[in-house]
Amino acid sequence: MERKRKIVLENGQEFHGIGFGANCDSLNELVFNTSMAGYQEIISNPSCAGQTVVMTYPVIGNYGITDEDFESKTPTIGGLIVREYNDSPSNFRYTKTLSEILEENQIPGISEIDTRMLTRIIREQICNKVLITDAATPTEIALQKLKAYTNPTDMVNLVSCKKKWYSRTANHTYNVVAVDCGIKHNIIRVLNQKGCNVTVVPYKIKAEEILDLSPDGLIISNGPGNPEDVPPVINLIKNLMSKLPIFGIGLGHQLIALACGAKTYKMKLGHRGSYPVLNIDTEKIEITAQGHSYAVDMNSVRKTCLRVTHVNILDDTAEGIESMENKLYSVQYYPESAPGPRDSAYVFDKFIDMMEK
Repeated sequence: MERKRKIVLENGQEFHGIGFGANCDSLNELVFNTSMAGYQEIISNPSCAGQTVVMTYPVIGNYGITDEDFESKTPTIGGLIVREYNDSPSNFRYTKTLSEILEENQIPGISEIDTRMLTRIIREQICNKVLITDAATPTEIALQKLKAYTNPTDMVNLVSCKKKWYSRTANHTYNVVAVDCGIKHNIIRVLNQKGCNVTVVPYKIKAEEILDLSPDGLIISNGPGNPEDVPPVINLIKNLMSKLPIFGIGLGHQLIALACGAKTYKMKLGHRGSYPVLNIDTEKIEITAQGHSYAVDMNSVRKTCLRVTHVNILDDTAEGIESMENKLYSVQYYPESAPGPRDSAYVFDKFIDMMEK
């Protein structure tokens, strides 16, 4: 039986559709993602915690959900908005439907929405909040809830592990500690494939505790929210820079910048999907997978020990920075390619080379 649902934007506009996933209300930040595939990785990416994501690709759910492709143990996305939802997947690997996974994790979805119009509204009117609710909910009540809602500032605390855990590989060469700000599991898989045992630790860990683990290198992971809300990791980087190789991804990129005295800012729309990035050293353009709302201020980087290594072709934002004397290196995008192209997989090799040296 079809469930009639609707979304209400903070400007008062409503879109009616059909519900799937959990039959509950959801009030979150509203963003859009232009990826043509990879919806499973998106809903399970901790960087999307507390966000309702509009998928601009028109058909979602057509290849189901596969056990091996999750980016976290528990999806924490706030909600999912699609044009057409397919509940009859065609994929020999699939084990559950998208709707079943959303329902298990109390995440509402809504289909039959004009996602082209909705995306234009997000771009042009900057509507940053959305309520997914029952079609019968009075508009006045919905708008009151939207007005009272503010984005949480403890998202990393929500998604970070509470105790350290391990991911080992046979005949390993290096021991890596990964600070979990919302780490994507494919980052860990890639490190294992490259001969690294990985110890994943909570974001509030102290520098002395990390040094006691005798790592060859340190990863500062991706994650959700404003980097300025994560002072424990900023201080951790300050205490450990130059003592061991540190590699940042996504939020980790922003935290390394802040630790070195650079600044970050909230972007108008963010980057979610595939974006072209120029590698300044090789002069090659790489197609990258991204998902973030904040960026590193390019001008502020020039006043620090950092050097910009990668630049976004579309808006000139800093996509990569490094300080070899302090053993720091980071990228804004997802080099582990889940989902996304594999143009940037080499950045892991650079981290391996730093540890070897």
